[in-house]
Amino acid sequence: MPYDLIVIGTGPGGYVCAIRAAQLGMKVAVVEKRSTFGGTCLNVGCMPSKALLHASEAFDAAGHAFAGMGIKVKPELDLARMHAFKDEGVKGNVDGVAFLLKKNRIEPFHGTGRILAPGKVEVTADGGARQELAARSIVIATGSDVARLPGIEIDEQTIVSSTGALALPKVPRKLLVIGAGVIGIELGSVWRRLGSDVLVVEYLDRIVPGLDAEIARNFQRILAKQGFKFKLSSKVTAVDKANGTHQVAIEPAAGGKSETVSADAVLVSVGRVPYTNGLGLEEVGVQLDNKRRISVDERYQTSVPGIYAIGDVIAGPMLAHKAEEEGVAVAEILAGQAGHVNYGVIPNVIYTFPEVATIGRSEEELKEAGIAFKVGKFPYTANGRAKINKTTDGLVKVLADAATDRILGVHIIGANAGELIAEAAVIMEFGGSAEDLARTCHAHPTLSEAVKEAALAVDKRAIHM
Repeated sequence: MPYDLIVIGTGPGGYVCAIRAAQLGMKVAVVEKRSTFGGTCLNVGCMPSKALLHASEAFDAAGHAFAGMGIKVKPELDLARMHAFKDEGVKGNVDGVAFLLKKNRIEPFHGTGRILAPGKVEVTADGGARQELAARSIVIATGSDVARLPGIEIDEQTIVSSTGALALPKVPRKLLVIGAGVIGIELGSVWRRLGSDVLVVEYLDRIVPGLDAEIARNFQRILAKQGFKFKLSSKVTAVDKANGTHQVAIEPAAGGKSETVSADAVLVSVGRVPYTNGLGLEEVGVQLDNKRRISVDERYQTSVPGIYAIGDVIAGPMLAHKAEEEGVAVAEILAGQAGHVNYGVIPNVIYTFPEVATIGRSEEELKEAGIAFKVGKFPYTANGRAKINKTTDGLVKVLADAATDRILGVHIIGANAGELIAEAAVIMEFGGSAEDLARTCHAHPTLSEAVKEAALAVDKRAIHM
């Protein structure tokens, strides 16, 4: 009996789409090439990286911050046990997804999916056995893969992508990170805390492209204080192995004299690319853009009726929660409901310490669009909870429309920024103003008071500054 929906890929977008469709009464199947569900995010991305970020932050705090609180310890690193901690967390999450699929009566098929025609998917198992599935609708949710640099071969041993960087068997004495984006900075943070000397090489003249420039400058200053070294406006042209280490050739992005630095491990972190190869898209007529992303309309339908796509394979930020929202939206659209995603209110978080969290537009984007705006800022140094916890690095920045006071963007760098950004998301979803946020009572003492104070500062009436 044919399915109402087949979802190819069970990352956050795919499994959430499948579950929502099942909730709406559809008969659903999922196709997953891995032996476990959850995609890159749960298996080799978001979740394992957060486990190592959490564990390494605790290790770093034990070695440096505990003494100031009257706690005398001398931490000893057991890297194998730390990896086991990470793996236990991953297993718990992927097993949880398997449980949810079973609970919602979603039929799983393990193997590589290929679309033969509208409504037809071929699944090839690892052993080569093939079977054909039929459905009224197909959703492509195959996610993304690591981007590679020409001439630099990733072996996942000492020249690693994010995947290999999550499983290094020993702490590299010197780690060179190619790319100052979110993944490179997060994984660089892990190994710096555990003892690596970390150098980040970035082609552009700043770290974390796309981040509000003021926040990015503060972020780089804090990272440098922690021990990060940066070579901006630079590019890696070659990585050669010699005498047990890597000799990395670096030259100015604009061209010029090359220099060579040594590194025990090299992390290639220059972005991700949509995973669209091998799906049979060209053969069935699904159109791709010039970045090999799948082109979709406002209902997430591709150029072929009945075939839809969500998440990293379509345009937009490559974020798990963006994929989840699209998964829910397309399932509801298929059920005849009004599925929708507000792309202006999608938070983005960098899980370093301190964290960086942003939502909406940056100052630079507002200036480029010619939108008049007001700015309210409040530093963590003036927040009572941050002072008492000695986590005073950071600030909250609120951008509001000059005429209507509607909040257009919120940018936070500081402890717990990833949690604090949620209140900004809620108020922006409801079209709230800086005045609305400023007049909302916040518990004392909390870090969230810094968000309230930044909203007050939009009207130049912050209380504690």
